[in-house]
Amino acid sequence: MIDLRNLTIEKAHEHFKSGDFTVTDLVNEYLKVIKEKNGDINAYLEVYNDVLDQARVAEGMFKNGTATLMTGIPLALKDNMLYKGHIASASSKILENYVATYDSFIVKQLKTQGVVFLGRTNMDEFAMGSSTETSAYGNTKNPIDTSRVPGGSSGGSVAALAMDGALVSLGSDTGGSIRQPAAFCGLVGLKPTYGAVSRFGIISMGSSLDQVGTFGKTVEDAETLFNAINGYDEKDSTSVKKEERIQPLPLKKKIGVPRSFLSGDGIESDILKNFEENCKRLEKAGYEIVDISLPLIKYSLAVYYIISPAEVSSNLARYDGIRYGLHEGADKLYEVYTKSRGKGFGKEVRRRILLGTYILSHGYYDAYYNTAIKVRHAIKEELKNAFKEVDAIITPTSPFMPFKFGEKLSDPVGMYLSDLFSVPANIADIPAISIPSGKNSEGLPFGLHIMAPLFREDILFTIGKDFEKLV
Repeated sequence: MIDLRNLTIEKAHEHFKSGDFTVTDLVNEYLKVIKEKNGDINAYLEVYNDVLDQARVAEGMFKNGTATLMTGIPLALKDNMLYKGHIASASSKILENYVATYDSFIVKQLKTQGVVFLGRTNMDEFAMGSSTETSAYGNTKNPIDTSRVPGGSSGGSVAALAMDGALVSLGSDTGGSIRQPAAFCGLVGLKPTYGAVSRFGIISMGSSLDQVGTFGKTVEDAETLFNAINGYDEKDSTSVKKEERIQPLPLKKKIGVPRSFLSGDGIESDILKNFEENCKRLEKAGYEIVDISLPLIKYSLAVYYIISPAEVSSNLARYDGIRYGLHEGADKLYEVYTKSRGKGFGKEVRRRILLGTYILSHGYYDAYYNTAIKVRHAIKEELKNAFKEVDAIITPTSPFMPFKFGEKLSDPVGMYLSDLFSVPANIADIPAISIPSGKNSEGLPFGLHIMAPLFREDILFTIGKDFEKLV
């Protein structure tokens, strides 16, 4: 019997090398868990039919000496990531039968390292949501408490890991879609710097905000998976060459807390209490905690919900029943559009398309979109200046604990507040991580959110590992 709960990438690698168990043995253990639990949790939309073939390829790499640390590691893939010959639907009816004709950059990178892709995981439709309740294929449940949401939009990827149905998983993060579900399910979730990981082969939501990131049970696992996909890709115009990235400098061991940002309405008292305890833990680990002023950061959420829908409107225009996606026949071209999009897109996606189209319409473009772009630039500068004084900035990951199904679905603004603390990192392109920071009296997990300067993921990993020793 393999101890899946406490297994890490490094431990699995050592077991493979010593012959304690094979890649096929480990994969079969995960397949057994998926068969047992996925019917209830709904983390996976599909388990790939070539999983055991992938495992045999990985075993061959150990035999011929080409194995890497990631070889044979069973991984769950979010349903918006292209894997050649397999469906990628973005959990939408409009792409229900779309089969990828090529590999995304991340899949190609991991294939060469012998990673085993277990299957594609459920998500909020086109990554629009914070609870995985907007998927066209049913809700994903939180394995910690199945009456509650796992977070979103990468809810399936995090639930697959939390139910021991994968060793690590991949998600995408446009405004908090990795870090918030990581916090809700008691796991580590990393959103890298924008441009650190190629978006080639990822179904777009908001092109200036989307970033692929990693889930792990430990900071080290999230880091190892990040290192496996981190790199320059000429097929992604936003990808940054490694030699052009900011070079690491020694840590000051100083962490900033934006106190005024934590004094707003809607933040649960237990969250704030846990956060103050986390600050004391970090002080015990030798970090200086200082208050910092970030007067513009409170506008990040408003900026996000102008820029993001605008980009959604543009990106999803291609799914019109003619060029891409579901096709519904009609006598007139306009009716083809309305029928195909009306049937193919869910309520939340339609809401954001309409909002984005309004934002970009004549007479409102300058008032909304251009103003949001200017404020975004100001927020970037504010954070850039703050990082001259501190190594990192910490907040809670979410303003509230994992909520119950239906609790916020009819209240879009309440749902959007899930991104309160996570969205500034997307606005400023900087890396951020969520780390488990204890549990409340009901056994629900808290999350600590850490932001660092551009391309300084190393700071997140250093602080994260130090913090893990204290919780």
